[in-house]
Amino acid sequence: MQILSGAARGGSVKTDSPPLPIRIAALYQFARFDDPAAIKPDLLACMEDAGVRGTLLLAREGINGTIAGSDESIETILAHIRTLPGCSAIEVKESRAATTPFHRTKVRVKKEIVTMGQPDLDPLAGVGTYVPPEDWNALISDPDTIVIDTRNDYEVQIGTFQGAIDPETSSFREFPAWFRARLAELEAKGRSPRIAMFCTGGIRCEKSTAFARAEGVEEVYHLKGGILNYLEHVPEEASLWRGECFVFDERVSVGHGLKPGDHSLCRACRRPLSKADMAHENYVRGVSCHRCYDERSEEQRTRYAERHRQEMLAGIRGRGHIGRKVDSEADG
Repeated sequence: MQILSGAARGGSVKTDSPPLPIRIAALYQFARFDDPAAIKPDLLACMEDAGVRGTLLLAREGINGTIAGSDESIETILAHIRTLPGCSAIEVKESRAATTPFHRTKVRVKKEIVTMGQPDLDPLAGVGTYVPPEDWNALISDPDTIVIDTRNDYEVQIGTFQGAIDPETSSFREFPAWFRARLAELEAKGRSPRIAMFCTGGIRCEKSTAFARAEGVEEVYHLKGGILNYLEHVPEEASLWRGECFVFDERVSVGHGLKPGDHSLCRACRRPLSKADMAHENYVRGVSCHRCYDERSEEQRTRYAERHRQEMLAGIRGRGHIGRKVDSEADG
């Protein structure tokens, strides 16, 4: 397998447009926090004082989240995070927006910063080999490479890499069982697989590649920085990405150059919707879409309709609806 380098690599996507005012920072760091609950108060106070919105998750295994604010306020939060144990070199993936994609400021303490249901797994000890975006095309174009999209089904639905396997999982907890079954199939055929995994921002692959190695797979690769890093640095004309990338904020999806995509969000089931989806007879803004219509009762749809009405009234009055929940757990 040949990895491209130098002039063969794609250059960064550039734009001459003036920067948009809101800076969005997606970040994670696997670290060892003895007492994550003790970290929460100062971190939350720092975010509130700086006027930063978004969600940060803390666990004994580290920190994960996406935040938005002015350049100065984001720098303030990043400086604070870099003082935490094991976080001095934390990597941050950034983009910009005209308005903040979040409506709340939250710090949550969890059992895992990305939930896989494998509490004994230590990504710090066994992660796969990182592959920079510029070298990813060569790796996944090799016919001997098995390319796996580790994201959930509703994310894969709107975009993925050419030739990637979709595990069709509804949550990351389902991935270990799916992987073990798939690995058993390969081993039955006498194959020693070379596996390349990817996810939105890289965090899920920290766990999925460590899991694959713990299951005995020796050659495991991981797209460094995830799809967002790839879309930022690989030009569209050289890209093997097809569609858009789902993100866990009000942008819903992004494309090459991290430009906002064309998808909206069903407020009932949180699934991304294309323009064609919104033309379906079962789509009612704020209430239902064709995927969740049969999953919800009439009573639930009535509640959703009232919630949507309250949100619209709050918007007209120029203030956020206090019951509104728009941002999901950070899950890169």
